[in-house]
Amino acid sequence: MEGYFKGEETIQMRLEMTPDARQFWQDLQDITSYKAKPNSRNGGDASLPDELNAFYAHFERENITTAVKIPVAPEDPVISVSEANVRLSLKRLRVNPCKAEAPDGVPGKPLKTFANQLAGILKNIINLSLLWTEVPTCIKKTTIIPVPKKNNMSCLNDYHLVALTLTVMKCFERLVMTRLNSCLSKDLDPLQFAYRHHRSMADAISTALHIALDHLDNTNAYVRTLFIDYSSAFNTIIPTILIKKLQNLGLCTSLSNWILDFLIGRPQSVQIMYCFETLLLS
Repeated sequence: MEGYFKGEETIQMRLEMTPDARQFWQDLQDITSYKAKPNSRNGGDASLPDELNAFYAHFERENITTAVKIPVAPEDPVISVSEANVRLSLKRLRVNPCKAEAPDGVPGKPLKTFANQLAGILKNIINLSLLWTEVPTCIKKTTIIPVPKKNNMSCLNDYHLVALTLTVMKCFERLVMTRLNSCLSKDLDPLQFAYRHHRSMADAISTALHIALDHLDNTNAYVRTLFIDYSSAFNTIIPTILIKKLQNLGLCTSLSNWILDFLIGRPQSVQIMYCFETLLLS
């Protein structure tokens, strides 16, 4: 204890003489014998971005089904969006300065502020995209930020994936999703709660409990419940099979082809934060 108090007095005297915060913390770590915990997958590993990039893309590499667009009949309708809807979508952007920026570096605030000036231009771009059933590669880019699930990572699956996409593409997706909901809402299962408007996890739990308790009111009744967790469900989707299902539900061919093009050929990069340093691997 005597050595500790002497060290404390030395630090206090040094801080009063030269207020160097860096030296102060170094001395404080010395007298407390502080040592940073080693992390096997966190720091200084230059190969980690490359490994994560390959890990997040292995579902697409393993998909051997060639994506082929369906021929569009002359009478098949082609959807389009209005300038008013694009303007409304831009003005509804949620601007959060604390969120990480999109891959193009364009924040949502200027898009929201100049919605009136940009609506006409973006309307022409998305309508041409829907007409040609092609999504420009430059707006399909994704930046992946791996967030550690725990302090010490032992494998790549110990990272939680956060995908950052372009703000403009989010507006396009919202506009297309509105049309999809209007076309497919009548064909969806009434017990589907995910990705449905005005439905939530609480609604799903309440419905499940209601069905189970209502059944248990019967004599000699019992309930068996099966819970299935689909690991990386979105990454394992085969686009060509999804498009066929959408067509079976009555979705027009041109929009089905647009969704197919949206799902394939998506360039991605992995960005790793090491304290104040950033590694970017395309």
